[in-house]
Amino acid sequence: MKRPRIIMAGIALAAVATAGGLTAAAASSSTPTAAASAASTNRMSATVRTASANVAGKTETILVTSQGLPLYIYRPDTATKSLVTGGLARLWPPLTAPAVAGAGVTGKVAVLKDVNGQQVTYNGHPLYTFVDDHAGQVTGQGVQNFFVATPGIASITGAGSTAPASSAVPAGGYGY
Repeated sequence: MKRPRIIMAGIALAAVATAGGLTAAAASSSTPTAAASAASTNRMSATVRTASANVAGKTETILVTSQGLPLYIYRPDTATKSLVTGGLARLWPPLTAPAVAGAGVTGKVAVLKDVNGQQVTYNGHPLYTFVDDHAGQVTGQGVQNFFVATPGIASITGAGSTAPASSAVPAGGYGY
């Protein structure tokens, strides 16, 4: 019997919860030791940098963590509030850190104090990782209203953000 994707997402949520609700940088790690190390580093500071990655069949420059994990924005977020909480935050861990730095980025990297703690933002967009991603791998593009963050993202000015022009929803993505 083929299992619906929602069940598989529930299994992923349970695995993350069992691992202790790791922070964004550690959620995609494959070993507990590496995950714990990344989590403690993430609490101290976070670096947002650029990297090339294949996004929906096209090579693009995207924003990544210092560990190389792709970063995403959530379209409904505002510049003052993240709407990603609970189960959604377990699939899309917020990038949190009390201090941030940008390496090779032209936009503003900052920290937003909100429901997720001290969440890292880029041009006002709260940033997230995706539990199914690994360094250099983008699998969450267009899933659940999340879009890969790119250096060209404009600042949030209204009630919600808009996805980058290059963020077309790929056919056949996850359908949670």
